[in-house]
Formats: sequence, structure tokens, C-alpha cells
Amino acid sequence: MNFLAHIYLSGDEEEIIIGNFMADGIKGKRYQNYPPKIAKGILLHREIDTFTDAHPTVHQSTARLHKNYSHYSGVIVDILYDHFLAKNWDKYCAQPLDEYVQDFYDLLHKDFDKLTPRIQNMMPYMIADNWLFNYATIDGIAKVLSQMNIRTKGIVKMNLAVRELEEYYDEFEAEFTSFFEELRTFSNQKLNEL
Repeated sequence: MNFLAHIYLSGDEEEIIIGNFMADGIKGKRYQNYPPKIAKGILLHREIDTFTDAHPTVHQSTARLHKNYSHYSGVIVDILYDHFLAKNWDKYCAQPLDEYVQDFYDLLHKDFDKLTPRIQNMMPYMIADNWLFNYATIDGIAKVLSQMNIRTKGIVKMNLAVRELEEYYDEFEAEFTSFFEELRTFSNQKLNEL
């Protein structure tokens, strides 16, 4: 899953949200260097990623992209799934998406010193372009995929994946909806176990 899903699946505790959000940059046992709730968020992120990567519904989505995008198909599906979460936000959260996202950006400002340097550097771009809110539109996803394409030096042409999103929109949305219900249950269970 991508940023919005990880934030959402963290629940309401701020330090768990921060840990889950920045976990990709924290390898191995380095999570132990963080306060317990941030560490819990990091571990939750890892559990979510493991569950997602092994799930047959996610494999269906990635298989649709694999021919054109190889091992980047999983990264693309994470982004596409965040689109469907943002687009259908009112099914999952009572708070409007724009308010939810602004609360998260405020949290990043408040806890800036707790963030990894990678996240501190990325944060101004994320907020200025309002990535999380703009996931809700195809244009927003197209921009994210274009930025990812630049980061991968254009080798994979990830920016073109918006074509598959449009062509197989209903299939991707149905797969997301089915999978996300299972992921929500799994994440709630892991939050209680960790």
C-alpha cells in the first residue's frame, strides 16, 4: 500500500501514524532506536506490506501490469490502490478527506524532528502538491506516476500506467475494494497484537 493507506490503517495514535508513514526508510532492527509507539507503527507498516505482497487479489492487479512494468508493477498498484481509497474515502472515514489530509500535514509539522531525513526532505513537496488529497483524481495519479518515472530515470515509463488504470478501471477498483476490507481487518488485529 502507498502513503494514504498506511496513514489510514494506523488508527488515531499520532506516533503510530508517524512510524507507519516513514517506515520504508528504516531497515532491519533500527526501529528499536525509536520510541515504542513509533516502533509499533514501523512494525505495523512491515506487517501491512507483507500481507499485501502475498495477497492473491493484489497479484491479480500486478499481473495486469507486469508485462509493461516488470517488478515496478507492485509499486504502481500501491499507488493505484491509494487512488481508490481517496476516491471512495467517505466509505471508510467520517472525516472529509481534505480535513484528514490537512490534519496529517499538521502532524508532520508538529513532529518534524521525529521524521527521518528522507521524509523531512520529501515533506515540503508532498504538502505543496497535496499528494494525498490529489490521489482522488486520475490527474493526480498521473502526476504521481510521472514523478515516479523521473525518480526511476524514465527506464520503466511508469507514467504510462495511467493508461492501464483507465482501461481496467472497474477491475482495479473491484480488486481494491475486496482486498482493502481484508487488509483493514488484518491491520486492526495487528495493531492490537503489536
